[in-house]
Amino acid sequence: MRDNRNFRLLWAGEGISVLGSMTTTVVFPLIAVTEFDAGPFWMGLLAGAIWLPWLVLGLFAGAWVDRSDPRRVMMAADLAAAAAVGTVPLAWAIGMLTLPHLVLAALGVGCTAVFFRTAYTAFLPRVVADGDLERANARLFGTESAMQIGGPGVGGLLVQVLSAAYAVVLDVVGYLASFLCLARMRPEELGPSPDQPPRRPMVALVREGVSIVAGDRFLRYFALTGGASNFALTGYGALLVLFLVRDLGLEPGSVGLVMAVGAVGGLLGATVATRTTAWLGNAGALRWLQVLGGSPAILIGLARPGLGAALVGVGSVLVGMGVVGANVVRRSFQMRYVPAELLGRTTATSAVLNFGTMPLAGLVAGGLGTWIGVRETILLMAAMHAVCSLAVFVGPFRNGRELPGQPMERWTSGSTATARKSSVT
Repeated sequence: MRDNRNFRLLWAGEGISVLGSMTTTVVFPLIAVTEFDAGPFWMGLLAGAIWLPWLVLGLFAGAWVDRSDPRRVMMAADLAAAAAVGTVPLAWAIGMLTLPHLVLAALGVGCTAVFFRTAYTAFLPRVVADGDLERANARLFGTESAMQIGGPGVGGLLVQVLSAAYAVVLDVVGYLASFLCLARMRPEELGPSPDQPPRRPMVALVREGVSIVAGDRFLRYFALTGGASNFALTGYGALLVLFLVRDLGLEPGSVGLVMAVGAVGGLLGATVATRTTAWLGNAGALRWLQVLGGSPAILIGLARPGLGAALVGVGSVLVGMGVVGANVVRRSFQMRYVPAELLGRTTATSAVLNFGTMPLAGLVAGGLGTWIGVRETILLMAAMHAVCSLAVFVGPFRNGRELPGQPMERWTSGSTATARKSSVT
């Protein structure tokens, strides 16, 4: 991949964009808490707004990407996201920023993310060779994790030095950098475009994507368990900044530092994913990485003021290591397992279940945080995530070393054929 110019551009653009996005994940909640004195309800609403578009637009986005140029879809999404985030400092400068505006901006970013992330998964197999997918995904996930380390710290410091609303300008710059990197790619050096689906009604394409995921035991398992786990992770994540500021008494800069330390786990997970796969096989690596990323989440809810706040970092490191490492293995498997012309639809269908639970999680966490308390809600959600992670021992790859190494049978247009019944070897 060293000589792959298109991959280097994709990698660089994504890294800069994620740095900005991770800055905003801290800055938006800090604006809500420090400028508007937001409580658990608004914090849950703010977290939910980012993920609600997956539930509403996900299936449509998958069908759209499968019959479009994914690179152009990603470029359009970058520009739209930059515009949505850019309204926040603009509104602040003229004295018109409100909590509802902040939620709407998060909603706009969420809408663009649906199309960008769906297109991204469909696009990567055209940028790198099949044998390089694990390394490519490891580098991309590793860079995302590295930016997650720097982003919260940068965001917290910018809030202390500048007005919180002006700190999100870094996110605007990141989206524009991603756009420019995608624009500079050489399309003639990309792999062949997958066969375009017949020009059938969008509803038919959506229905086909749903049928494929529902009918395949691996894709179905990943979608269902991912949705439940993401519900729990988003639930405690929605209240984390509030917990750090009000329960643990941390300043904005310290909040960013604690979250950045936690993100080190994601970098470690991406680093060890390929080695773990070589050692245990992709099925074995997936099992034990998910177990690693489960129970330590409970440590976050056990944190106390002072030195006890370090438990947030320790728990987050272990969770990030397991979750990101498992994501590298799972994404590489799915890119090989699903035929290229179906990647958009199957990715989006899975994402509706994976991410569609997250807006609900934000609302539920906000309600529970008000009712039973912030710490208690974090502990409850962390325990749920731990249970979901143990589901690997009853899933379709509970035994064996390797997941299926060949693609599922292609689904013919309008048919209800079932995917090949592959077994774990």
